[in-house]
Amino acid sequence: MQKRSKPFFKPRVPQNEHRLNREITAPEVRVIGEGIEPGIYPVAEALKMAQDQEVDLVEISPNAVPPVCRLIDYKKFLYEKKKKDKEQKAKAKQSEVKEIRFTPNTDDHDFDFKAKHAEKFLQEGNKVKCYVQFKGRAIMFQERGELLLLKFAERLAEAGTLESMPKMEGRRMLVIFTPKKKK
Repeated sequence: MQKRSKPFFKPRVPQNEHRLNREITAPEVRVIGEGIEPGIYPVAEALKMAQDQEVDLVEISPNAVPPVCRLIDYKKFLYEKKKKDKEQKAKAKQSEVKEIRFTPNTDDHDFDFKAKHAEKFLQEGNKVKCYVQFKGRAIMFQERGELLLLKFAERLAEAGTLESMPKMEGRRMLVIFTPKKKK
């Protein structure tokens, strides 16, 4: 019987997001940074400038012609970028889907009450899922449920937009509203 050897795994070297110093392959680069005259320089000269200031030459946009490089401390740059991304993520609001339930025989007062709540949800930036629940023999009144949802869509026209026409899923007829963008 032949003994199987373990497969060879190379330890992963973390790849930088940007090319640094000697990794930059373009012959000329546009250099920006503090304390220097922005302009197009040969890579050797740009590296010398970075060395004189004791910072890194970082390729910011490699697809530009010539590539744009910046003279900065790379570790500090990554730290500030990470901090900015975290701050942006904290400011981003996660939208929820709020549900509103009707029956085919929902009264006008209940309808108005639920419409006010739906408007409030849409103004807060949440999606609203409205459905008419058919129980027992009420399934025979599908037209009534569809009219109710269309009337609801008409009522919410200023606050949100209807994603699609009412559709049946099992014993429920549902529609989804998305909030309108704020100007």
